[in-house]
Amino acid sequence: MKEHAKKLAILRKLSDGLFHSGEELGELLDISRSAISKHISVIQGWGLLIYKVKGKGYALSNPIELLSKDKITFAQLPIPILLGVVDSTNQYLLNNMATLKSGQSCFAEYQTAGRGRRGRKWVSPFGSNIYFSLYWKLDDGLPATMGLSLAIGVAVVNALEKLGCTNLKLKWPNDIYWNEKKLAGVLIELSAQSGGAAHIVVGVGINIDLDERFNDDIGQPWVDLASALGGGKMQRNKLANELLISLFDVMNEFESEGLKPFIERWKSLDNFMDREISLQLGSTVTKGICKGIDEQGAILLEKNGILTPFIGGEVSIQKN
Repeated sequence: MKEHAKKLAILRKLSDGLFHSGEELGELLDISRSAISKHISVIQGWGLLIYKVKGKGYALSNPIELLSKDKITFAQLPIPILLGVVDSTNQYLLNNMATLKSGQSCFAEYQTAGRGRRGRKWVSPFGSNIYFSLYWKLDDGLPATMGLSLAIGVAVVNALEKLGCTNLKLKWPNDIYWNEKKLAGVLIELSAQSGGAAHIVVGVGINIDLDERFNDDIGQPWVDLASALGGGKMQRNKLANELLISLFDVMNEFESEGLKPFIERWKSLDNFMDREISLQLGSTVTKGICKGIDEQGAILLEKNGILTPFIGGEVSIQKN
């Protein structure tokens, strides 16, 4: 974090979207205008568009709402850790798991190595989205985690609905959709020994105000919250706070009752219910009609009148 302190200070100043001269920024940080220019070059590599106009200085193409510890508070959980630049929020918690209390969370402005399910890259430009992870300890061990990603999907939908987002759907097992496009994703990583507690890191990425420049990097249809809500100002801090509350409620209920309380809600949000889909497990592809999920969170596929459950980390779903 220390190596990025000056860059983050520059971004705090530029976050208003107004022009600020190199001289002004240099005086603020007690460095030369040349050094400011070098920092700006690095910042542009974080996915931000910065205009430079002679006689006016530097300005972001759009204002950004930086995360604030004063606006992300929830008394029943440890104070969230706010990170400027990190490899990934999941990895940060995994690296520090031995010292964390259950319920510790972190948010980041920018991820240098954000990741999604099955090792896919999660595009993470600075200040544009929500990059969030939560650590939780389940004393009942690995079996108690069955179906957790589905419950977390419900939690994310609940938080988004608090901001007025409607028409949300879920894609098994871990994606949140809006109008057939991906809005958010969930990545759960855990460690557990036989007979011991399960240590879980729940990662959530939500597109808030994402530029079309990243289309090729994302490689699938996507949408951001700004589009889903029809524009308006960014609501990163409000969503971050709602996400904390929703995850706390869902994790507590899941810990005591498992997936059961969330099954009907999940089915009502199922993006592929009664539609023909393809399930890919390794090199095997099976086609059939999606019939929701069972009590363990397995997806149910109907083919030739036979209903078959499928579950596992290598399963992917593709709409025909």
